[in-house]
Amino acid sequence: MKMLNIALPKGRLGEKVYGMFKEAGFPCPSIEENNRKLIFENEEVGVRYFWVKPSDVPIYVERGVADIGVAGKDILLEYEPDVYELLDLNIGKCSMCVAGKSNFIDDPLKTLTVATKFSRIASEYYLKKGRDIDIVHLNGSIEIAPILGLSDVIVDIVETGTTLKENDLIVLERFLPISARLIANKQSFSFKSCVIDGLKNKLIEKTEGNV
Repeated sequence: MKMLNIALPKGRLGEKVYGMFKEAGFPCPSIEENNRKLIFENEEVGVRYFWVKPSDVPIYVERGVADIGVAGKDILLEYEPDVYELLDLNIGKCSMCVAGKSNFIDDPLKTLTVATKFSRIASEYYLKKGRDIDIVHLNGSIEIAPILGLSDVIVDIVETGTTLKENDLIVLERFLPISARLIANKQSFSFKSCVIDGLKNKLIEKTEGNV
């Protein structure tokens, strides 16, 4: 039996995704044990799971180490991996937003300084608006940038908005809905199309309840 290799994003989202895969007929008891292992197999059903950093999922899939995986739409838009996007799982929902201080007023005559992890997404958004910007690419603690004067605003993912409120920031614009997507390696999709399509169809039944 050919093994179906699946890259799961570490964290709560990955655990939720595994639950969906399990219900779709791809259980793996060892992944449910309390341990620090990263790779898990169930030869009976022909599946191998491995936990990876969420932003690395598309890399494993694109390179063919994983046949399929689950990644946020934000990651797919930012890194543009050469993979097939098969299905919106309708989980992990949030929004890409512009946020800043509550008293911020945008002066269109000045270059807008934007701090973000998502440089490509931010650039394309402001390009469509015809806004001149200076991007400061950061990898963490984005919220602190406007507070310390490093940027005028930030572009980041917002789920509940709690972190923004705690740092006296507000959402200024919501411009891109985000959710988790099922992706596939292009070669794997050709050679393992039956099993991947079968899983996809079962997941479609599950996702309808998440809309």
